[in-house]
Amino acid sequence: MTTLAFDIRPAEHRDAFAIASIHASAWENAYCGIIPHKTLNDMIARRGTSWWKQAVRTSNSVLLAEVGGKPAGYATLGRNRTRQLAQQGEIYELYLQPEYQGLGFGGHLFAAARARIQDFGMKGIVVWALEDNTRALGFYEALGGIDVAEGTESFEGRQLRKIAYVWN
Repeated sequence: MTTLAFDIRPAEHRDAFAIASIHASAWENAYCGIIPHKTLNDMIARRGTSWWKQAVRTSNSVLLAEVGGKPAGYATLGRNRTRQLAQQGEIYELYLQPEYQGLGFGGHLFAAARARIQDFGMKGIVVWALEDNTRALGFYEALGGIDVAEGTESFEGRQLRKIAYVWN
């Protein structure tokens, strides 16, 4: 039997290429058929290695998950951007490479992001997910998220509903 180590740590400048790769494959997997193809490709292209280098350089709010020393996922977090919600923290993104999904790693990455938000002194968190991304909705519901608000995102003139989940 083989046991793989699962580690979560703050991302470093040297991790930018790996995070960009995770971002691209996870977004293609999550949003293909939901977000229009051209828009999705443009969104992925904008978030390449140089974008992630800058994001990691200017923030201590990017976490990298590794399985057996290999980059497997990431989370970004910070202050809640929705003033109407009382939660102070927000997990902006939480993604795993498709081959690591459904194995429990996402729950560990979520817990680490939540702990990091608490370390920053923020109380409560919010996470937004597109309503058509049923895998994400199920994930956040399984973690005890409470559906408290709805909004919309526009992609090529198409309005997609999004759901806010909170943890106090």
